[in-house]
Amino acid sequence: MERVHPTPSRRTWVRAARRPKRALYVSSPIGLGHARRDLAIAQELRRHHPDLQIDWLAQHPVTEVLRAHGERVHPASAWLANESAHVEDEAAEHDLHVFQAIRRMDEILVNNFTVFDDVVSDEHYDAVIGDESWDIDYFLDENPERKRFAFAWMTDFVGWLPMPDGGEHEAAITADYNAEMIEQRARFRRVRDRSIFVGDPDDIVPDPFGPDLPGIREWTEANFEFAGYVTGFDPSALRDRDELRAELGYRPDEQVCLVTVGGSGVGGDLLRRVVEAVPAARRLVDGLRVIVVTGPRLDPRDLPRRRGVSYRRYVPDLYRHLAACDLAVVQGGLTTCMELAANRRPFVYVPLRHHFEQQFHVHHRLLRYGAGRRVDYDEAADPDGLAKVIADEIGRPVESRAVDTGGAARAAASIAELW
Repeated sequence: MERVHPTPSRRTWVRAARRPKRALYVSSPIGLGHARRDLAIAQELRRHHPDLQIDWLAQHPVTEVLRAHGERVHPASAWLANESAHVEDEAAEHDLHVFQAIRRMDEILVNNFTVFDDVVSDEHYDAVIGDESWDIDYFLDENPERKRFAFAWMTDFVGWLPMPDGGEHEAAITADYNAEMIEQRARFRRVRDRSIFVGDPDDIVPDPFGPDLPGIREWTEANFEFAGYVTGFDPSALRDRDELRAELGYRPDEQVCLVTVGGSGVGGDLLRRVVEAVPAARRLVDGLRVIVVTGPRLDPRDLPRRRGVSYRRYVPDLYRHLAACDLAVVQGGLTTCMELAANRRPFVYVPLRHHFEQQFHVHHRLLRYGAGRRVDYDEAADPDGLAKVIADEIGRPVESRAVDTGGAARAAASIAELW
């Protein structure tokens, strides 16, 4: 009978003025890319409201990072369907057609929005902060009556873009998705109380949303405020590389190549390709030491053993190791690339095939900063060719554009006004 007619829990009502200030922070669920910036924004937000209580609705592996920083992960996070697992299932060899993968995850997005809706129905939150929480943004536009809180939404890219080999069909579908988003923003502007772009106008691709649709930059400038980039750390505190390397255990006579592919399990193929190139790279680079960071969703035991290669599954404060390395080889994820750009370290990035964000949006931003060397996967799959790239790039002086460090403070200042 308890299952059919559960005993209702005791509820009390507290006047709004006597309730604590509360926010529900929904961090981007795929991989670990946004966890550091969300923590930085949360820290700045507490400067404005020291009594603010923040709960986090998040998925693995983000939950590991949040708990390590002493944050409260809402128990309902356990009910969320895992989006990282979905994209891992969708991926082929260093190939993730992310637009199609998102189109095929409706049941996950519906489930996760339902969990979110239950949470905000059962508890009082003054504000919800969504970092690329696509499900919440979309379904609130579809059901605006479900909004009972201030809503701040953040992203570091705008616009679905078709891959060239998708032909007219994919171009039409991405344009249709963009047109729907534009219509939602025009019709239901009240759903978002803040729309924050993590970056600057020049970071936006120059493309249109599609035929007879506005330019992406033009529309974004009219509909978003710009926080600048959010690093989550102060690069100036890491300028003494000799001291940093000694602290992290790197010897002066070794050249450290750090290989990392983010927090999802999609990057295993690239890790294998880099490891295959290590013997040839060691013949070209004296004192080469390769450290492979697999992330929490890849098991180092599944990767090949090579002389000069060591594996680490998870490295807290990875940005410090990126600042200390002589070269990094990474996927095309924005966060890791921008951490390297902020520290002015040489790096090679290999965008996932058919991943429009890495292929177009991230690439455009890195070109603007003059950061990193792009290598397509076909080139990276040749061990001798990749070894030569490593030898050419390791230790190279970098004079890229400085990365703004005030983004977290600006984003938090805007969100803080919602109280």
